[in-house]
Amino acid sequence: MTGRHFLTGSVILVGITLTVVAAQGPPPKDPAATRAPDLVELVKLDSTIRLDIRYAGSNNFIGKPVYPEGRAFLQRPAAEALLRAHRAFRPQGYGLLIHDGYRPWSITKLFWDMTSGKQREFVADPAQGSKHNRGCAVDLTLYELATGGAVQMPGDYDEMTERSYPDYKGGTAQQRARRDLLRKVMEAEGFSVEPNEWWHYNYQDWRLYPIIDIPFSAIGK
Repeated sequence: MTGRHFLTGSVILVGITLTVVAAQGPPPKDPAATRAPDLVELVKLDSTIRLDIRYAGSNNFIGKPVYPEGRAFLQRPAAEALLRAHRAFRPQGYGLLIHDGYRPWSITKLFWDMTSGKQREFVADPAQGSKHNRGCAVDLTLYELATGGAVQMPGDYDEMTERSYPDYKGGTAQQRARRDLLRKVMEAEGFSVEPNEWWHYNYQDWRLYPIIDIPFSAIGK
């Protein structure tokens, strides 16, 4: 049975899907990845880092929950760099809103199986693994400290169109300015933006960490 069939069910059935996907084989190994994983939960570093973990609900391109919990993790150096970026936004009236961090490899496999054609430009090939699988990629945006609301960007999170490109010229001047501010501050802390996703940032040390498939439940509360 396909992943698409399982995704028509409940969260419990989604959990079964991920078990089946993982059973198809282990994550690929990278001999250059020599650093042991040390995943840190982001909200434990600073409670003003806000979460909107889309894959724990239905507001995502799959349309169903694929995470059992709305939590976000990064490898410790990446998490500490993210914290510095978060605090750098405060004088400008913003904070960081996190959509995703570490992603188990089985979820990447599921996304690949659920997409085709041009959509696959926006998902990672599980044969190579994702920087999310290494705990060194984060999907995020800005929120306004005054209101708590997410700011508007030229395109929406996980939108599979050209509006997702970080150099997209459309949208309003204010939307582009916020997107470019996000990039400037994140790059100052050692992150680089994904070429086709304004919200996706990779930490500079990602090559040092292995591709892993650790469930959230196995990471300390």
